[in-house]
Order: sequence, then C-alpha cells, then structure tokens
Amino acid sequence: MPLPPKIAAPADRARPWVQMKYFTYHPQVYSRMLGGASDDARPGDLVTVYDKDGQRFGAGFFNPSAHVPLRVLHHGQDVVDEAFLEGLLDRACDLREKIPTLADAKETDAYRVIHSDADSLSGLVVDKYADTLCVEIHSLGVYKRIEKWLPRLHARLGTKRATVRVNPDIARIERITGPAVAGDAPPVVKIRECGVRYEVDFATGHKTGFFCDQRENRKKLGEWVKRLGPKTRVADLCCYTGGFALAAKMLGGAEDVTGVDLDEKSIEQAKRNANLNQARINWIHTDAFMWIRQMLLNKERWDVIVVDPPKFVFDAEDVEGRLKYRDLNGLAIQLAKPGALLVTCSCSGQVSEEEFIEIVISAAHHRGRRLQFLDRTTAGPDHPVMSNCPESRYLKVLWARVW
Repeated sequence: MPLPPKIAAPADRARPWVQMKYFTYHPQVYSRMLGGASDDARPGDLVTVYDKDGQRFGAGFFNPSAHVPLRVLHHGQDVVDEAFLEGLLDRACDLREKIPTLADAKETDAYRVIHSDADSLSGLVVDKYADTLCVEIHSLGVYKRIEKWLPRLHARLGTKRATVRVNPDIARIERITGPAVAGDAPPVVKIRECGVRYEVDFATGHKTGFFCDQRENRKKLGEWVKRLGPKTRVADLCCYTGGFALAAKMLGGAEDVTGVDLDEKSIEQAKRNANLNQARINWIHTDAFMWIRQMLLNKERWDVIVVDPPKFVFDAEDVEGRLKYRDLNGLAIQLAKPGALLVTCSCSGQVSEEEFIEIVISAAHHRGRRLQFLDRTTAGPDHPVMSNCPESRYLKVLWARVW
C-alpha cells in the first residue's frame, strides 16, 4: 500500500507527527485517510496527530508499512508522551477494580485487563489468569513498549508471571522482526469462575487460552438450567474447553450434559476441566454439523441447546460464513424440544446484532419453527466498547425459546 508522503509543515509542530487527509474519530486510520508524515516519523513511534487543517488532533502509534498505519490512542489537544501511555494502563486497571464481579475475588480470578481500542490502547490485549498475564500484541508500537509496561501491570494487578504472544501473520503485517518478548509463565494455569475450576493451556488454547468474554453468559446459563431442574438435557455445540457445559452441570445441576467440538485438543482440555470439578459430562469429538444430523436421525431432542461456534465471518462480503451461521442454527433448532431454550452466539465483528437476529430467525422459519426471544447479551464489562469503535462489541448472544 502507498506510504504517507513526507510533507512540509510549520516548524513549531511537535515531532514526530502525522497529518490526516480526512476527518475520522475511529482509532484505526488507514493510508488513504492520511495526508502525510514528518521525515523523522519512524515505525512504532508515538506521533502527534494533526487534522486536515493543521490543528492538533491527538496522538497515536505510527507504522507506515502496516495494514493500519496509524492507531490513534488519544483524541484532543493534550501533549501525549510515554508517561501518558502508562496512565492509560492505570486507567484500564482502575476500571476493572470498580467492576463488582471482578472486585469479588470469590467470583473469578480471570478477566480481561486491556481490551485494545476500547481501552485506548490499540493493538494490545491483556487477560489475567490467576497470577499470570496473557498478552496479545497486534501492533509494532505496543511490541516496542511491552517489556517496560509489564512490571507496571504486575504491580497494579498483583500478578507475577506473563506470556506474550505475537501471531506470525500479525508480525509479518506489522513488520515485527525483533526477538520474542521473554515470558516466564507456565504452560498451564488453573483459574476459577463462579465456583467452577478451569485449566488454561497457553500452548494449545485459542486466542489467550480461555474466553473470559462469556463469563456472565455461562453464569446466566447455569441459573436458567437450575430453574429448569436436574432432568434438563443440555447440548453444548462447539463447546471448546467446555465452559457452557460445565456451567450447566456445576451451576445448574443438570444430570445429562453433552459437549461437542471438532478440535481434539479442545475436547481433551474439556475432559481435564470436568475432572477438575469431578463432573460427568458426555464429550464428543466430532463436527457439530455431522453430529446434529446423526442425532436428528436418532430422533434425539434436547431441553437446552448452546451454539457457540468460532468466528465464521471475516469481512463484509463473506457470504459463506453467514450461510454457516444459518445452517448451524437451523440444524440446532431442529434438535430443540417444543419450548426448549436456545442460546446462540456469534463472535464475528463483521456481523451486527440485527443481522445475526435475522440469520437466526430465517434459520428457524425455514424449518417451520418460531422463536420467542427472551434476551440479548454480550461480553461482560471487562470488554468495554468505545463509541468511536462500535465493532469492539463483537460478541452477540441471543436467548430464545423454540416453538
């Protein structure tokens, strides 16, 4: 992609700087939106951002060769330096200390500490698992500072160890070529959530190893199942390491719980999580689509069905991914007894909540079923959403009875 041109500017500008060509409040600014950069602006630099009229507009990380060359961390006239960035770390920690469910150590010791753009730290994701931090880096600017930031985070959070991840594709896009950031975390840590124990395996787990974003939804499922009674039959489709299945069993008291996932390592981890809680759950290592079809042939039906697949849709034009959501939900709905509870999820940021609802309704109606919607939920407050980056609200969870 073309690099921002080096352009002449008033000598009194704060250096290094980048100037916008068009107005946007979005934290991720693409090359076509940039008018130019100072000749001393280097990849990974903290730069002052000026608007198209030459007025100070904010500050952010600059990386001219990256897919997102400018990540704006602050909008306003303030002078932003490295100390200001450390203050953003503190601000994120302050928020988590004020969230009631996180402040109660008995509730959980696992949550998101920093949620990238939603915490004004674009390109940085940090999850806390007991005394260990799992860090995901998505920008060169963060990569160049993370070793300095980690001790501050440990001091604030009472953690002792960290594992730092840079996806190889991200490293290529961001031109991150330096040595790996040293980490001292063990390969596996144990956490607790609402009385349920889990193992987080950093070597084999997806993303940061565990999906903290579903914490409140797992608890809510347990409460529903408890009201429905111990004879409630629960199916957790695309169960990953068994979060919803264990919530139904341990919090809801369901006697018959089945978890299905295609990933063999995830199912093995789910089994270990069940053993940690001395829970008997039917774990099935197979493709959820195939399993549902076989269960339909067997005339099996369930009282509660959870559908929580991986990300299916990767861009606005991804028709195939949208069809997968419709097909999987249509199959799952056929498994439902009349009046059964359906909990269906999408973690695709490119699919809005309204579009996801339309997909699920279409799936139900095409199979002669109707949905009585009860609730719409999302991730917990440790996954905030900034008004100028609404796609941070990627998780959508629909709760409905199937008729």
